[in-house]
Amino acid sequence: MDRFPEDGGMNTKLHAITDSIGRPIRFFITAGQVSDYTGARALVGSLPAADWLLGDRGYDADWFREDLVHKGITPCIPGRKSRDKPVRYDKRRYKRRSRIEIMFGRLKDWRRVATRYDRCPKAFLSAIALAATVLFWL
Repeated sequence: MDRFPEDGGMNTKLHAITDSIGRPIRFFITAGQVSDYTGARALVGSLPAADWLLGDRGYDADWFREDLVHKGITPCIPGRKSRDKPVRYDKRRYKRRSRIEIMFGRLKDWRRVATRYDRCPKAFLSAIALAATVLFWL
């Protein structure tokens, strides 16, 4: 699970769930100023069966970790820098998150996604879904 901020006229964040090789499965868009926890809360209910979930620091929340463990998923999320007690995570496994970053980079190869031609969030999400389908699933 990860996200990337958009640089277009409207400030949004795209949250994504990918499979183990970095192909996107689900997307969710939030406003740019909204916490990453909102995206996590929206996507946690639709997580597929998995052994691990790799996420960046923005998803470091105790409730999110507990939800993942309850679903039988081991979180691999580094702790926020402001956290009092450090969180343990598998650093070797976390390096695989580069696959997710590569997925976001490939999505941004589509100019429509990178420059956000679509101002309507539904149309923008549709363009992302189309780009993801062509890039990763066809």
